[in-house]
Amino acid sequence: MQNKIQIIRTTSDNEDFRLLIKDLDDDLNRRNGEMQSLYDGLNKIESLNTIVIAYDNNTPIGCACFKTFSTHSVELKRMYVNPDYRGLGVAPLILKEIEKWAGEIGFKEIVLETGLNQPEAIRFYTKNGYSKIDNYGRYIGNPNSVCMNKKLMIC
Repeated sequence: MQNKIQIIRTTSDNEDFRLLIKDLDDDLNRRNGEMQSLYDGLNKIESLNTIVIAYDNNTPIGCACFKTFSTHSVELKRMYVNPDYRGLGVAPLILKEIEKWAGEIGFKEIVLETGLNQPEAIRFYTKNGYSKIDNYGRYIGNPNSVCMNKKLMIC
């Protein structure tokens, strides 16, 4: 990674975000097969104003977003880094920007759901201060779902 990674805040109307989400969905469909269709309704990205995209020399390489979950917490959604950029520090930059943004708005916690077929995601979130919690909402009773949370420092 010779170029400096640029992180931007944007909306779900951003075409680069939509392209990255297509890559994410392709990856999840490969990992989870037919089971992935259970999650499709939970991953809607229309009308979101809380999107983060990472760029390397104007090439979109990763993204994430968040949605309001409760009065004090947000839910991290659609975290993805292009496989060619994994392990190079892109994901922590995206996650830090999401956490900073949520904290600036006044939220105190981030919750998320990932899957057992994404062990690298579970390791990544654990390494970045997230802890496993009981499955919430539509993930209750789903043996493939792993839910996590992290308390935020309010800026």
